Amino acid sequence: MDKREIGISGENAACAFLSKKGYLIERRNFRLPCGEIDIIAMDTDGCRVFIEVKTRKNRDFGNASEFVDYRKQEKIRKTAMAYCGGDGYLRFDIVEVYYSIEDNRMIIDEINHIEDAF
Repeated sequence: MDKREIGISGENAACAFLSKKGYLIERRNFRLPCGEIDIIAMDTDGCRVFIEVKTRKNRDFGNASEFVDYRKQEKIRKTAMAYCGGDGYLRFDIVEVYYSIEDNRMIIDEINHIEDAF
């Protein structure tokens, strides 16, 4: 599997995980010149949530969420504001997806949902 396929598989796993928690997936891979948002969803309380998905094989270099640095957060915020015009309460979450490869297939080992991450 190449990096792109791994990223897509991680996002698919994150969407399935969030859907099981009752989130309504509104949009995926929303892109503007100022940035990209992996998942836009509504939580069970009707709050619009902008979600960054980080897919990693292990924690050798830190938790996946640590790779959402300030610069990336600002891009996500700007893109979110452009998406909704700043209407209503917005929340920014991170979903960490950890995986292994068995028989050339990606196996999801763990998913962590960090609400209100930044």
